[in-house]
Amino acid sequence: MFPGPTVYAREGDTLLVNVTNHAQYNMSIHWHGLKQYRNGWADGPAYITQCPIKTGHSYTYNITITGQRGTLWWHAHIFWLRATVYGAIVILPKQGTGFPFPQPYKEANIVLGEWWNNDVEEVVKQGNKLGLPPNMSDAHTINGKPGPLFPCSEKHTYALEVEQGKTYLLRIINAALNDELFFAIAGHNLTVVEIDAVYTKPFTSQAILIAPGQTTNVLVQANQAPGRYFMASRPFMDAPISIDNKTATGILQYKGIPNTVQPVLPQLPALNDTAFALSFNAKLRSLNTAQFPASVPLKVDRHLFYTIGLGINQCTTCLNGTQLTASLNNITFVMPQIGLLQAHYFNTKGVFTTDFPDRPPTPFNYTGAPLTANLGTKRGTRLSKLAFNSTVELVLQDTNLLTVESHPFHLHGYNFFVVGTGVGNFDPKKDPAKYNLVDPPERNTIGVPTGGWVAIRFRADNPGVWFMHCHLELHTSWGLKTAFVVENGKDSDHSILPPPTDLPPC
Repeated sequence: MFPGPTVYAREGDTLLVNVTNHAQYNMSIHWHGLKQYRNGWADGPAYITQCPIKTGHSYTYNITITGQRGTLWWHAHIFWLRATVYGAIVILPKQGTGFPFPQPYKEANIVLGEWWNNDVEEVVKQGNKLGLPPNMSDAHTINGKPGPLFPCSEKHTYALEVEQGKTYLLRIINAALNDELFFAIAGHNLTVVEIDAVYTKPFTSQAILIAPGQTTNVLVQANQAPGRYFMASRPFMDAPISIDNKTATGILQYKGIPNTVQPVLPQLPALNDTAFALSFNAKLRSLNTAQFPASVPLKVDRHLFYTIGLGINQCTTCLNGTQLTASLNNITFVMPQIGLLQAHYFNTKGVFTTDFPDRPPTPFNYTGAPLTANLGTKRGTRLSKLAFNSTVELVLQDTNLLTVESHPFHLHGYNFFVVGTGVGNFDPKKDPAKYNLVDPPERNTIGVPTGGWVAIRFRADNPGVWFMHCHLELHTSWGLKTAFVVENGKDSDHSILPPPTDLPPC
């Protein structure tokens, strides 16, 4: 199936998902946004919490869903293989518990993706040989289909049938590798009610913006003249970088309307509409009710400041002798050969160090004129150690090393509160005064704005080794990633669970 099967569960359930690998590549599956409390063994990123499942072998992911409900997703978490290996996770509220918004008549999953006509791993290999980015995708997709605007021999198009006067819940997932996406439906408003499986204060918009890895639930009322209306998805890019700017379409079709009726296209924001992006994200607020509180850490034990940069390193195997790279605090992450969680749990020496710096080695004007000299980075498998139950504030700062660019970041094992964001350089004296510490959005993936910064807070109450990386696969593969080692608590109830016996061998 493409996309893969939807995993349906209820809050409080335990899932056993047996994954058998029939692909030619070794593979592991990440359950994106599930917190996996004390149980990093089921998180899935290859060489971080497990070694990949070899071709012809199986592994059972044992997942308990605690205190989470809403839309998440699963995907391959090794190389670029999530290009085609992904699907939705729908966690229903506990039996007898409704939604904190009007009960929809029906619901549908809308999974936005990217498609390459060639084997994506071969495309990446070609790019690596040149030391350059691989070829961009050939199409965008909605539920695996590009829609009629593409010159395909068959017009594969996703269609959702609706009834006049009814309300529908759309669970939208951005499964694209490298593109932030706008999504809209012609003639219909979208009411945002949830992001990354956390309820929000509802607000209505003509379009949404969704970064790779994020999910957004919207209510849509079928209140227009019965007809056929295009739903459409297209990238957002406000940096001088070439992308696949093609529009994927599906159809919202009122019951009883024949297929011969031409659908209407929606007005999507312009490719580089920064103002829409900033204003849309500024409207996101946690519900923050007694039942669904926003428990924002008000006191911070550990302040972290990470710069995001592109770079150029020497490369003896690349055709032009250099290779584009990426770094956090000027460190390009080197993937280990065994799982970091195993190395931590069994105290294996020589796999990683815990000396990742809390701030960049040299402060500079991060978002000033483009810097194009001295772009070498340090390489290493360096992690940051966090005390159990400590509160952390992390500021992610974009830089103009080569170019500014938007970067969506995903933290495994946690949700976090997005307490502040801005354009330009973060000012530690002035900017914290503007933080929202009452009802900030709570998410697992956040877009750092182009030439800007974002501040997040979380409580390190989930022991283990947790990956944090850019969710643009291009930049992750260039080393834009790190991990946190969260220490055990004082007793066994607050410590990492023992590993399963069938953990894939390295």
